[in-house]
Amino acid sequence: MRVWKERGLRPFAAHAADVVCERLPSPAADVITYIAPDGDRSVRRGHHPAGALARELGHRWSIPAASLLERTRTVARQTGLPRTERRRNMRGAFRVAATADVPPSVLLVDDVYTTGATVDAAARALRAAGAASVHVVTFARTVR
Repeated sequence: MRVWKERGLRPFAAHAADVVCERLPSPAADVITYIAPDGDRSVRRGHHPAGALARELGHRWSIPAASLLERTRTVARQTGLPRTERRRNMRGAFRVAATADVPPSVLLVDDVYTTGATVDAAARALRAAGAASVHVVTFARTVR
């Protein structure tokens, strides 16, 4: 995972999508979106794994992929933080882009799920903007 996320192993998104699709049926969602990239880290990485995975899944499941979320601020790195600090760090970190139209059913994609703080903050923003349901798909789950 670290090679994909930190070192730009771009072709891995297609393989990750294949693995996800082997294990999950095509969901009933109106759109697939993903955790908005953190500007500084994404520039350093040169790619955004969650966005690439969302586009690959959208292609395989014939669900449109769209960038609905944006960051409201830069957040401290989550690595090494306990659950309570992660939740505090991510609280209010996302909003729906002003030009985005949020449909009733959204599939939210992230590359790695650790405590759920990131997807929780993003799902809250999507629900506040009108999504009736937000389901989450990730490629990897960190076990602590």
